[in-house]
Amino acid sequence: MTAIAPPAQKPASPERKPTAMRRTGDWARRAPLLPALVFLIIVTQLPFVATLVISFMDWNSLYPDDRGFAGVGNYADVFTDATLRKSVITTIVLTVAVVLISLLLGLAIALLLNRAFRGRGIVRTLMIAPFLVVPVAAALLWKHALFNPEYGLFNGILTWLFGPDAPQPDWITEAPLWSVIASLVWQWTPFMMLILLAGLQSQPLDALEAAKVDGATPVQMFRFLTLPHMRRYLELGALLGSIYIVQNFDAVFTLTSGGLGTANLPYTIYTTFYQAHDYGRASAAGVVVVIGTIAIATFALRVVSSLFQEEEGRA
Repeated sequence: MTAIAPPAQKPASPERKPTAMRRTGDWARRAPLLPALVFLIIVTQLPFVATLVISFMDWNSLYPDDRGFAGVGNYADVFTDATLRKSVITTIVLTVAVVLISLLLGLAIALLLNRAFRGRGIVRTLMIAPFLVVPVAAALLWKHALFNPEYGLFNGILTWLFGPDAPQPDWITEAPLWSVIASLVWQWTPFMMLILLAGLQSQPLDALEAAKVDGATPVQMFRFLTLPHMRRYLELGALLGSIYIVQNFDAVFTLTSGGLGTANLPYTIYTTFYQAHDYGRASAAGVVVVIGTIAIATFALRVVSSLFQEEEGRA
């Protein structure tokens, strides 16, 4: 009688292999990044946690014996205090104005630089230069070289055009908020221009050629082809610009020192912390700024992700 051999066992599939070696390999690849991760947590997250804790405390260094738990009182003060509420409104006006004007100017310059002409590389480099200037240096440049009522460039141009009897306005005193806006627009327009120029150069040329063959005018091509294609890039520029301009401190501090109704939320946090010494309220206002910035950054990341998906779809 012939013995029946037991059925041969199937070799273990790769999915069923022990994952210990795979996990070891993953940790071996991640181990070199752990010091950088630990350093990042120490530098960024621990100070934020400390700020979050202090924001719930009644802590004024002028009254060291009255320190205690304040609950959400500091956050209520942020939204009910007249000075802080005004600084929030100023921050919104400043951010919206700078972002919109920078986007419009950046789009106009990007459309010009998207055309081929002699010396285009040099012109692009010169247009990027304002964005590379240190913010405090840029604010000092506008304050002394351009806005100064005695020897500033703007009043010098008025004198050159209209003679010695030309008006010599004190720009910062008469239009303080617009002076801050002008200096920030000058600095952030190149940033918007770079993003929008990248969007213009990614536009499919076959669609433009087909529109030309069909007799479309340049205005129609811009309205129905270029502008819809640039929507994501306009959103990205607006979101990234808002993240940085909401936190702007240098221009306000250097040009007006927060006076004449130009104190935005970062400057008000500075005065609350270093002049009023109210650590709890300043920390609460700082947490509000961080939360708003995170919300804007979340939308920015979604826009960037959608741009990558569109590029992968075209590829």
